[in-house]
Amino acid sequence: MSRSKKLYNVDLAPTPKGKKNWGWFEIFNVWANDVQSLFGYTLAASLFLAAGLNGWAVFLALILAGFFIMWLVNLSGKPSVKHGIPYPVFARVSMGVFGANFPAMARGLVAMFWYGAQTYAASTAVALLITGVTGISGGSEFLGMSGVMWISFIFVSLFQIYLFWQGMDLIKKFLNFAGPAVYIVMIFLMLAIWQKAGGGLLSEVGNIFSGGTRSGGFEGLGSFGAFVAVFSIMVGYFAAVVINFGDFARFVKNENEMKKGNLWGLVGNVIFFSFITLMITGGTIAVFGEYIAQPTDMVAKVDNMFITLVAAFAFFSATVGINMVANFVPPAYDLSNLMPQKINFRTGGLITAICGFVIGGLWVSVITKMGMFPFVNTLGAILAPVFGIMIVDYYVIKKEKLDVNALFSDKKGGKYYYNDGFNQKGMLAWIISGYIAIGSVWPNILPGGLGDFFANLGGGGGYAWIIGAALGAIVHLAISNKNK
Repeated sequence: MSRSKKLYNVDLAPTPKGKKNWGWFEIFNVWANDVQSLFGYTLAASLFLAAGLNGWAVFLALILAGFFIMWLVNLSGKPSVKHGIPYPVFARVSMGVFGANFPAMARGLVAMFWYGAQTYAASTAVALLITGVTGISGGSEFLGMSGVMWISFIFVSLFQIYLFWQGMDLIKKFLNFAGPAVYIVMIFLMLAIWQKAGGGLLSEVGNIFSGGTRSGGFEGLGSFGAFVAVFSIMVGYFAAVVINFGDFARFVKNENEMKKGNLWGLVGNVIFFSFITLMITGGTIAVFGEYIAQPTDMVAKVDNMFITLVAAFAFFSATVGINMVANFVPPAYDLSNLMPQKINFRTGGLITAICGFVIGGLWVSVITKMGMFPFVNTLGAILAPVFGIMIVDYYVIKKEKLDVNALFSDKKGGKYYYNDGFNQKGMLAWIISGYIAIGSVWPNILPGGLGDFFANLGGGGGYAWIIGAALGAIVHLAISNKNK
């Protein structure tokens, strides 16, 4: 079958067996860098204090979320391991060869937002380093950022462009270095805080385990509601990578390597990193008399040059690492999917970097005003239905049967051409379920009764991803069965 120029280029083509050289360690480090990012630390630490739950309950919610995410990515990654195709090509199965452009662009836009957020986060580590070495900490502010922050932000942006311009092999090496390195630094930092805190650390950890206050969107939720919210927020945090995990799985040698990497990379990392986060959080309260959510702020307060240098380097490496994998690779493929002959992998990445620069530059002055939890949940709500639609379509409706050649054909009557290249059933399911999922975060956009239901449930409390994915699967299956 001939391959259409509108649907095919070498970056979207199935990965040949000779280039399937990723093992479990590479997948482990994909998740290690994701979990260990500055944004990930702040989120995990906030959940221990803001949910108003016993610490063991928070731990359990995080671990269950890790297992649940592992199950999800095993489902989304299997077709890409088997056929070597990236996410936007796999989306053609359920959305149509041209209809897949819409969920691909949605994933690309979400990645651009995360790219900007993580670029800003990584720049705080560089700013910490500059301040530690030179003593300069301020300067005139523009859009909420000081001169030092802007210098750091520009440096991180240019460094990331250089990194992805070298290709996936260098990105893989960077990840394999950053993942283990950050753990070494985090353990060292935990021990340093523990030494300063003495017996006070365990006492404060005990206080955290007795339950914090309900804030940050958890107000009005009961214990069970808060538990589910913590679970779902963590799922929502990983949602962007869950949906496009095939972009990485396509390079994995076999399914067993993928599953092993997901087990240790997700569940193992979540458990270990949550423990370290908890201990450091307790230590900051004992040492400084206050909870410090930002790791860079905490390191600055330690006032030790060696710790500052090592920590700044580690935080920078981890955050840049996950930015490359989670927020560069996906939109690079997604943009390429729109115009395969004009936009290749590098060009798509450059467009992402430019858009991410604008978003990161507005991060302090505009985007953070939304609040962390609603921001995470809204992004998750946009993408969740697509995941449910793709999975139920492939495993239930198509029975795991896939014609790779037809994915690159725009001939009328082609297997995935549907109606002029669009699967109207999949598109309709996404619109319906996406609207309700976003409404679970912002109930005021929904009609009276439904809006009141989600408002009483806690509004932006954290159910968006689960609601969206479940509804996407159910609605798509219902529409498909009805129209058989």
